[in-house]
Amino acid sequence: MKLELKTCTVRSWEWRDRDAIVRHANNRNVWMNLRDRFPHPYTDRDARNWLECIVGHEPETNFAIAVAGEVVGGIGFILQHDVARRSAEIGYWLGEEFWGRGIATEAVIAVTAHAFANHDLCRVFAHVFDWNRASARVLEKAGYEFEGRMRKSVTKDGKTIDQLMYAIVRECLFVGVALRGHPSYP
Repeated sequence: MKLELKTCTVRSWEWRDRDAIVRHANNRNVWMNLRDRFPHPYTDRDARNWLECIVGHEPETNFAIAVAGEVVGGIGFILQHDVARRSAEIGYWLGEEFWGRGIATEAVIAVTAHAFANHDLCRVFAHVFDWNRASARVLEKAGYEFEGRMRKSVTKDGKTIDQLMYAIVRECLFVGVALRGHPSYP
């Protein structure tokens, strides 16, 4: 998969991405906003393990975010199961030097549209740590709506904090200003 966007390219992961993953993922400020399964420090072995799990995996739901040909982050969605089978959880990370450029917003818009176009989904949602206002803003600019606060629902770096829940439902794609006219919108 490859989506050429204005600020970045969202594409399939490749083995050649290993060094760039380590360069941009091995950052405490990146780690602070992600689940603990995203390691810190982030090593070459972690990048190899990630690529072993993801390269060639079907259905493809995890993608690299590249700027000027170099991977600077990742984005993906987890298809839910059982009674939640028409939902997916989206997540993303971006190297700190690329924050504040609109890259994450554009990638979220494109991958959300891709998820709806290629899977039988009614809803895509995200959880954001309460202290990560920038990520909440990314989701809002991408057309996601705030649905609620889950009080004291996660513990990160020794602190138990709230999470914010955002979601977009299929009907929102037809009326959402953020996705209307977007080149990756189906």
